[in-house]
Amino acid sequence: MAVTTGLLDRLPPALCRPVSPQRVLTVALLLVAVQTVARAAVAVSGDFYWDDLILVGRAGSYPLLSEEFLRYDHDGHLMPAAFLVAGVLTALAPLQWWPAAVTLVAGQVLASLAVLRVLWLLLGPRRALWGPLLFYLFTPLTLPAFAWWAAGLNALPLQAALAWVAGDALRYSRTGRRRHLVSAVLVSAVALMFFEKAVVVPFTAFATVALSAHVDGVARPVRYAWRHARPLWVGTGALLAVWAAGYTSTVSSRFGVPPWSMVDGLTNHGLSYGLLPSLLGGPWRWERWNPSPPWADPPAVLVVAAWVAVLVAAGWSLRRRRRTGAVWLAAIAYVLASLAAMICTRFGPETTYELAQTLRYFADSSVVVAIAAALILRAPAREAPTRIPSRYTRAVTVVCAAVFTAGSLWSTFTFARSWVDNPTGDYLARAQAALTARPDLALFDQPVSVWILLPVTHPHNLIGSVFSALPGRSDIGEHTTELWVLDDRGDRVPADLFSLRTLRPGTEPGCGHRIGEGAVTALPLDSPAGDWEWTVQLNHLAARDGTLDVGFPGHETVTVPVTEGLGTVYVRLSGDGPALQVTASGTTVCVDGGALGVVVPRN
Repeated sequence: MAVTTGLLDRLPPALCRPVSPQRVLTVALLLVAVQTVARAAVAVSGDFYWDDLILVGRAGSYPLLSEEFLRYDHDGHLMPAAFLVAGVLTALAPLQWWPAAVTLVAGQVLASLAVLRVLWLLLGPRRALWGPLLFYLFTPLTLPAFAWWAAGLNALPLQAALAWVAGDALRYSRTGRRRHLVSAVLVSAVALMFFEKAVVVPFTAFATVALSAHVDGVARPVRYAWRHARPLWVGTGALLAVWAAGYTSTVSSRFGVPPWSMVDGLTNHGLSYGLLPSLLGGPWRWERWNPSPPWADPPAVLVVAAWVAVLVAAGWSLRRRRRTGAVWLAAIAYVLASLAAMICTRFGPETTYELAQTLRYFADSSVVVAIAAALILRAPAREAPTRIPSRYTRAVTVVCAAVFTAGSLWSTFTFARSWVDNPTGDYLARAQAALTARPDLALFDQPVSVWILLPVTHPHNLIGSVFSALPGRSDIGEHTTELWVLDDRGDRVPADLFSLRTLRPGTEPGCGHRIGEGAVTALPLDSPAGDWEWTVQLNHLAARDGTLDVGFPGHETVTVPVTEGLGTVYVRLSGDGPALQVTASGTTVCVDGGALGVVVPRN
């Protein structure tokens, strides 16, 4: 991992004092270990949330390698690798949180080590490396995307790829070794399978090589980056072209032109209340309205301090470091591009400005900020540095690092405290117990509690989808012999049919309506039924076991098994008309009484 040591020797004395590479690496790995423990605590305290249940539900509804599963357009995302991970874990441990938590922690470790690698390539084994690494490891900027499994399956591979491919590009431009070329292309391809935003990975790598050459004093850094790693750029460019063809043929575009008020509001909230406070270890506080995720709620003093700190840092680096202006412009451009993508794809009449304060749309900016900080530290001084006693410089550095770390850990603690206010885990546990207690008793499909998934996610909010992978559960379908539902807690509660229509009495004494085998029999209603999803109650007497095909004229029918003797069956039907049509198979059935209505929990 060679670096240009002549330029790095011009770092401030406190940062470039000779130190053994083993010590630098040991401290860096210790920081990674501390971050891993902190993030593991957050992951373990969490549970499934919102889109997680969509991933799990589709995993139980479709074959693992099917096109319907892997190429699903998930709210504008094409993420077959994320679905594949979700599918494998769901097959191994259905609706169990611990495998998801393990993937989050493992993904974070990989991303952190990739960031350490690229920082090492930019700064070498020097104390200066600890600063950008400390920022990436502990900034709350990456926390919301980490804690939410569905978001983490997008964000963590992207962060790892940004750092790893940038490192490969640096190595390839310096050595020309083919393994770095192959590694960069493969990692870029894998990242694209997790998250479409990984299209920025090759561009970030190119910028890293060019800016590294620029701060080193290369006359034409863009030309240098192109010439010294041309096969890598051509390879990743071809990869992007192939991927773009698949993406545009699968995903419906969500891009639009928002009104200026929305642009202004989301920009202000995203930068002032979201991104910038996290650079100082904020936001310290989080707000939440279930079922929404937490969003940053920094105090005003932190917002002001963040703006001042960024302006001071920019002024200091531009005045004291050569050729750092381009680094600032590149980092700002990346952040603004992320902001623009969020605004143009997520705006709408019901979009609130707090969306930008959830931070997950800026999580990958943490890698770019860390790389930018390393490039600034790599840049030579404009003049001989003022000889401030090294003990004062070290003291200031230690205090700043301690304040940032303390603020970040406090923000992590307050986020975790807000994040665990999630009813999903308890609901899933209770519902699993209810669904497996009587596997012989079927249940009508119904939405889960609105505190778990809102109706906008239909049909993924139906229990038939959420619990599709649950083994040993009751059948969830369109007919049952006993009405029961899941309440908002996930408990099984008895239900009744709230009658809105009734069947007219039959004319045959002692039977009512006789339904002969193979004959289509009309069961007239007391008044026509409108087009709706109805639940039908049929009280019947069957000569022997068989089935009934029940439906409205001109609409799809439902096949219902009936058993010999007296019984009652409930059927879910869609349609309208003045009568039901019923056909018996394998038996003769008398129907005497019935109703149409909706299922409601029993008071």
